Amino acid sequence: MEYSFSDRVQALKPSAIREIFKYAADPEVVSLSAGNPSPEAFPIEEIKEISSRLLEENPIGVLQYSVTEGYPQLRETLKEYMKSHHNVGKDFDDILITTGAQQIMDLATKSLVNEGDVVITEAPSFIGSLNTFRSYNAKLVGVKIDDDGMNMEELEKALQTHKNARFIYTIPNFQNPSGITMSLEKRKKMYELAKKYNVLILEDNPYGDLRYSGEYIPCIKSFDDEGIVLYAGSMSKVISPGIRVAYVIAPKPIFQKMVVCKQGNDVHTNIWSQMVCNELMTKYDFDAHLEKLRNLYRKKAQFMMDLMDKYLVPMGITYAKITGGLFTMCTLPDYVDMQEFCKDAIKNKVCVVPGNAFLTDESEECHTFRVNFSTPTDEQLEKGIKLLAKTAENYIK
Repeated sequence: MEYSFSDRVQALKPSAIREIFKYAADPEVVSLSAGNPSPEAFPIEEIKEISSRLLEENPIGVLQYSVTEGYPQLRETLKEYMKSHHNVGKDFDDILITTGAQQIMDLATKSLVNEGDVVITEAPSFIGSLNTFRSYNAKLVGVKIDDDGMNMEELEKALQTHKNARFIYTIPNFQNPSGITMSLEKRKKMYELAKKYNVLILEDNPYGDLRYSGEYIPCIKSFDDEGIVLYAGSMSKVISPGIRVAYVIAPKPIFQKMVVCKQGNDVHTNIWSQMVCNELMTKYDFDAHLEKLRNLYRKKAQFMMDLMDKYLVPMGITYAKITGGLFTMCTLPDYVDMQEFCKDAIKNKVCVVPGNAFLTDESEECHTFRVNFSTPTDEQLEKGIKLLAKTAENYIK
């Protein structure tokens, strides 16, 4: 049979990162391409204990259907947590529990974007979100990132040019893939521009609680008095990605449309996972757990930077200093063919993600690649960075 696909999915391609994982599955390959939490980061014993207690005390509650909006106790817990820790959440907002933050991107785009409408994103940006926007035939407009976040002059030009821009998508803290954090000045400027041009902001903050150095910077949503910011939070990097629990705080009219879209998507997020998250946040020392993660990743990040300073920087390969999150972006000299470099790295048994995979236009000239430090062991990190240096020997003049 000859199959005919919808216009919406016909042009979609597999995620470049998922394709790279095929090489990373080779046990001989050192993968610096993943974005997984460290195996040491998971609260395994606590989850075992909570799950056992839930199944003993409330088995039907764990196994039965639940409400689309999310487990009521978890919604209240997250409202209190976001208000006390991040000053997020106004009377005009509500909170929806989703099946991972990826679903937030899907529900927001489905609710707000018509075919041909513009979504403005950072360039580079998270490939999973870009592919979601593409799946609704949105037009992606990328705005370059400076050392302190999205370039505001370019953003205003994009807003002036594209009158049908529906929202600005930003990852302000320890951005994936660049690792860069947006300054407070630029956060306020983005908010003012969004107000001026009547555009929403979708603030994606999966790494915000994983700051290892420097001062805390308030979320854009924390100074949202106009109801123009949607805030996406996630448990993937602070509890477990496998439980697929995230949440969006949005103005109530948008929240209501996202709820209706979710009803037609998956009815509700896994209720066991939601109950586990709520128990971890209310009956255990969640702040201590976060501090444990910060200490773990602070050491791994410093080890990675020490290795890059020793083996890559002397060869002309630069990187963004790691102050939080799970990634950094390395930049090759302009004369090096990044695609060939990444292919040769795989031949040398080390895997990174080519930087063009994160661009709105993958054909643009690009000299960067993303590396992850959270997943590999220290031994794998050292081996991987040395292999990258070995690969670079054939390219660096």
